[in-house]
Amino acid sequence: MSRIAEETGIGRATLYKYFLDVESILVAWHDRHVNAHLEQLTQVRDRAARAGERLEAVLNAYTHILNSGGRGQVPELRALLHQGENFAQARQRLHDFIRELVAEGAASGDVRQDVAPDELASYCLHALEAASSLRSEAAVRRLVGMTLAGLRPPR
Repeated sequence: MSRIAEETGIGRATLYKYFLDVESILVAWHDRHVNAHLEQLTQVRDRAARAGERLEAVLNAYTHILNSGGRGQVPELRALLHQGENFAQARQRLHDFIRELVAEGAASGDVRQDVAPDELASYCLHALEAASSLRSEAAVRRLVGMTLAGLRPPR
């Protein structure tokens, strides 16, 4: 904490007023990061006109966030930040966001209606997690394409 206070130019007493320890600083930083990503996804959604286009644009943007975010990250830090109530709430907000897009897509006929939107949103999020380990843009595009294919209405 002393080093953080020194490098940021914040007094130690001020730093301790807001944060108990380094872990709480990291959690707060991660929360801001997640909120920025959700805002980015909201902006992507709002730029597309049709329901199916909104869903596709958001899934593409989400995979790019995942693909660019995990490189070089220390596994222990990732494990620390991806646990607890704050992360669970952020994950739920993302799930709800995707579920709403899936429901809109189902209502417009762009997304299958034989599976509940909640379940399809879970499938999407789990499938797209693979983007964090993919090495090429082409692989990321294929992942999104395969996910979207699974969302299309059956013939």
